[in-house]
Amino acid sequence: RVLGVSSGAPGRLEVERIGQEPPVLFVHGSVVGAERTWRKQLPLAERWTLILPSRPGFAGSPPLERGDFEAEAPLFAELLGDGAHLVGHSYGAVIALLVATERPGAVRSLTVSEPGALRLAAGDPEVDAMIENGNTLYRDPESIPPEVFLRLFRSGVGSANETPDQLPDWLAQGARLLKSERPPWEAEIPLDRLARAGFPALVISGGHSTVFEKVCDVVAERRGAERAVIPGRGHTIPSAGEPYNRRLERHLAASESMRPR
Repeated sequence: RVLGVSSGAPGRLEVERIGQEPPVLFVHGSVVGAERTWRKQLPLAERWTLILPSRPGFAGSPPLERGDFEAEAPLFAELLGDGAHLVGHSYGAVIALLVATERPGAVRSLTVSEPGALRLAAGDPEVDAMIENGNTLYRDPESIPPEVFLRLFRSGVGSANETPDQLPDWLAQGARLLKSERPPWEAEIPLDRLARAGFPALVISGGHSTVFEKVCDVVAERRGAERAVIPGRGHTIPSAGEPYNRRLERHLAASESMRPR
């Protein structure tokens, strides 16, 4: 295991690297950092190099003035290096979609699970209702106690993680970052440009939310991606462990086999 920082400035990220080639870059979402988001993916390091950056404000990564998918995407795009597989979950999936648009030639494959880019399916009554509920929550976040805000947010997205009445320090920090974060449903994802990129793609949902199913369907259909459902952990799909790892690794291996020797 190697812990270091990215070379780019400003906004350097703390990055942990584990395992052997080929490289896989993981982008975690809101509230919970890389260590907890991807803890059940660590066995994959037996066959892959796991590149595990912490988003700004998490672990040793200096915070930005505000978490923002547009501001963060270039930081992660740099970490692709000469080429890597790209995996993103939730808010991190929004970042990953933007990274893949920015540097398609450096993406060996793309995997996203339940990106919060709800606007992609806007016009559907259920999707529009979730966006409106989110806008209501973010209208005056500082008036809402962190544990209440976090509980409402997790309930809205269908997280399988429980929120205690007294937040430990790491979770309180995640809640603070969440309250100041730019809402992911504001993201404009250029799916038409992504559709022209040649790398293989996989879109995963958790089978718990009709809204996220619709968003994932739109991404998969318009991008031309494989589609999978991994139930059991709601929105917190990577914590499903082996079922997620098995489907992800099948996609990674198939993508590697398609690369020119």
